[in-house]
Amino acid sequence: MRRPKLWFGIAISVFFLWWSFNGLDWAGFWDALSTANYWWIIPGVLVYFGAVWARTWRWHYMLRHIKAVSIRRLFPVVVIGYMGNNVYPARAGEVIRSYVLKRKEGIGMGASLTTVILERLFDGLVMLLFVFVTLPFIELPPLWNNLVIISSILFGVALVIFLMIATNQRRTEQLYTWALRSIVPQRFHSKAHGLFDKIMLGLHSLRSPREMLMIFVTSTAIWLTETTKYWFVMQAFDFHVSFDVLMLMTAVANLALIIPAAPGGAGTFDAAGISVLKSFNVAESIATGYTLVLHLALWVPITVLGFWYMWRERVAWNEFDQAVNESQSAENRIQQREAALREELGESANAPHAEVEVRL
Repeated sequence: MRRPKLWFGIAISVFFLWWSFNGLDWAGFWDALSTANYWWIIPGVLVYFGAVWARTWRWHYMLRHIKAVSIRRLFPVVVIGYMGNNVYPARAGEVIRSYVLKRKEGIGMGASLTTVILERLFDGLVMLLFVFVTLPFIELPPLWNNLVIISSILFGVALVIFLMIATNQRRTEQLYTWALRSIVPQRFHSKAHGLFDKIMLGLHSLRSPREMLMIFVTSTAIWLTETTKYWFVMQAFDFHVSFDVLMLMTAVANLALIIPAAPGGAGTFDAAGISVLKSFNVAESIATGYTLVLHLALWVPITVLGFWYMWRERVAWNEFDQAVNESQSAENRIQQREAALREELGESANAPHAEVEVRL
């Protein structure tokens, strides 16, 4: 885990938390927290784990082209991954989830990570659908409006690229085979080619319109279920907005997680949620109290259960660090290989017949 990234994320979170609390009516805030009926959180948590089960089914459906893994065996892996998102920066839980799956089921990380990226793509598209359904009835603050625009471009471009790759399999294979021959040493061709083959396998769901529709419908059901948790937690507080407003809050708050922040989206999620509720004339003190309690209700149960599954599966923290470190970008890996090659070439200058070995 890289400390500069962690501290940068913490700084972003501190800024958004300051923005959220700046000028807050603290008396009203504490009153909202002290008078809330927290029993409503219990059905909200139960509904949320229904959404987690649905996420597990969706991943099971997407992985079946690689290996059939039962939902019962997959559920702990998903929970550990979400726990990882809550305690590691840069949503590294996605890498951790693929690492644990490889450890348990022998599925390569390249293929499983590709399916996870597809999950996030469809999640983002559903979030944008929620926004566009409700946007005609509200004017978002400029920051969140710009976030929606940027997200639309990013997810749209990503979808087009993935579709082009998945539906032109032969041409894509020819392209990366040519690229590997051009830039990768001969001894690593087989391994690198196998990695790209696994990535292509992870994109299998995009080759079938029926499967794409199934994933999109499941993703929509997942986020409607999670919005239902927002509704249950709202019952604990002295305010009321319609379900479509909570859909908008769900979308904007989760799109805000794109912004680099501390683990768990501290600050960014809260600032976005509070802004949406204030736009619908919810008192700032109540909106702040509700959003913070909601965030904790989303964070604590899945994190505690993830720790328990981590203990049960006997996964050590240093394995998580190893998985996160292995997820460095291709650019950084290339730079490391180039640096190692230059160093070994320099060391071999006085021994021209020495063999140069590059380690991946």
